[in-house]
Amino acid sequence: MSLEALIFDFDGTLADTEETHRQAFNYAFVRFDLGWEWSRPQYRELLHTSGGKERLIRFIETLPASSTEKARLQRLVPAIHRTKTELYTELIADGRCPLRPGVRRLLDEARGAGIKLAIASTTSSASVQALLSRHLDRAAIRGFTTIVSGDLVAQKKPAPDIYRLVLSTLGLPPDRCVAFEDSANGVRAAKSAGLFTVVTATQWTIGDDFADADLELSSLGDQEHPLLDAEAAAAGGPWLGLAQLRRLHAGAMGRAPSDEVQS
Repeated sequence: MSLEALIFDFDGTLADTEETHRQAFNYAFVRFDLGWEWSRPQYRELLHTSGGKERLIRFIETLPASSTEKARLQRLVPAIHRTKTELYTELIADGRCPLRPGVRRLLDEARGAGIKLAIASTTSSASVQALLSRHLDRAAIRGFTTIVSGDLVAQKKPAPDIYRLVLSTLGLPPDRCVAFEDSANGVRAAKSAGLFTVVTATQWTIGDDFADADLELSSLGDQEHPLLDAEAAAAGGPWLGLAQLRRLHAGAMGRAPSDEVQS
């Protein structure tokens, strides 16, 4: 069986969006006169909880406040998150968060080879569309067979629900697909769904436990940002291209590279 689909996480994987999310959260807190401000170290810890609303709930639970006050703040979570998403969309429209090195190259290469593309993201669909619209043309966006956001599944990462939903939508078994992630929660979700998984850590996830990942790189790489020597040796070239990915995937699935059917 050949490699038929690439499934990408969104935040951190396609673009390092987390700083913009952090800023948008802080602006929303000002709008609601909450007196909160998430620092970078604090936000890094909060990122261990997948999903913006879930992150807010977790934070409120840690506040030195009465149960009555916590309940009031919990009721505000949907409105806070909605405002945060609106602010995030505005920031993205200003040109923040370029795609990570090698992402556009691999998307174009896969699309040209007839490989299906999908997104499995814990962020809101509005946030996904905001960044895609800023960096990709309509044809490229239409190139994604399916875009699944976290609000469509019962449990977010590290649960495998979102990947299982993507696989069901694609109509493919996991051994015909590759997942791309940037976090330990994402790797756990993808591997639990049976997927060959490539992880490209960001400033927010460096140092996480990626032992279960099949391949760990600093980025996908391109001509302007080639992989480091050790990474290039693992990836099979100065950047991770479709040919190298097919060989690595085939090896992990117990097939010789020559067994791959070229699309």
